Amino acid sequence: MSDSATRDHIVEAADRLFYRQGYQHTSFSHIADVVQISRGNFYFHFKSKDQILDAVIDVRLANTRKMLKEWEAEGTDPEDRIRSFIHILIENRADIKRYGCPVSTLCTELAKLNHASQAEAGKLLTLFRTWLRRQFTLLGRAADADALAMHLLARSQGVATLANAFHDEKFIRQEVKQMCDWLRSCTEGAARVAQDEHGAGRREGR
Repeated sequence: MSDSATRDHIVEAADRLFYRQGYQHTSFSHIADVVQISRGNFYFHFKSKDQILDAVIDVRLANTRKMLKEWEAEGTDPEDRIRSFIHILIENRADIKRYGCPVSTLCTELAKLNHASQAEAGKLLTLFRTWLRRQFTLLGRAADADALAMHLLARSQGVATLANAFHDEKFIRQEVKQMCDWLRSCTEGAARVAQDEHGAGRREGR
């Protein structure tokens, strides 16, 4: 295995372990055991667990950006793209029930530890917030796009937390349906506002 492949393998294993058992409770030994390499080879790539954490956050940020670009390319309209965000809860329901949301669990743990990488990890949530705000703007809700983005982000995080606490898949599906219904009402509201503005413009132009 090349040095680059070995490094990637270490980061991938660390990412899984940080998610499943937490950053604080994951040691060098845990990661080395999963990767099955010698301590010397391990330290050649990373001198500290904080270095591995930084690499994990970088990978998560890159993967999130890639996912958002895919939603942009595949979504037919803003509502369809926002729906892709909501459906993450369904697609990842098995892991969410067991471990919670990978983004919020890491951010929360690093905040408790007052860790230097806390702000960098928080960029993951900012990516979603910025992307959702743009989609709501494109939907015709520019005035309250950020508020809507934060509402949806907060609700999805709450669903993940409660689904993890109660291990309840039915709850996840129920909440996803309600969020999709809420999204549809946002779209209909934007359409009504646009229609009213169009009608007012026509009257003023007479």
